[in-house]
Amino acid sequence: MSFSRYVEPMTLVREFYPPKFLDMFYVYILKSLKDCQLYIGYTKNLQRRFNEHNNGKSLATKNRIPLTLVYYEAYLAEIDAKNREKFFKTGWGRNYIKRNLKKSLLI
Repeated sequence: MSFSRYVEPMTLVREFYPPKFLDMFYVYILKSLKDCQLYIGYTKNLQRRFNEHNNGKSLATKNRIPLTLVYYEAYLAEIDAKNREKFFKTGWGRNYIKRNLKKSLLI
């Protein structure tokens, strides 16, 4: 007794791989718990940068620690993160932050 079986020809399947977490660029907003002021920046490594801010290794925030992360956005392209950071630092951007993060800024 012989068995025969139809086998589908192999096809190339392009698998989707989401971008690696560490290959992103982040725009972030920190709030000082000391004076309630905001700090806006961008980085490739959000966790490392947040720790640098809270350990006093950033001149811009070392006198305002402790800081808390209130918002961040992730981008694949560095130029997009830079442009978003620039926007947040404008009057329009600050109004956007105040309008959209009302509850987060109360923390």
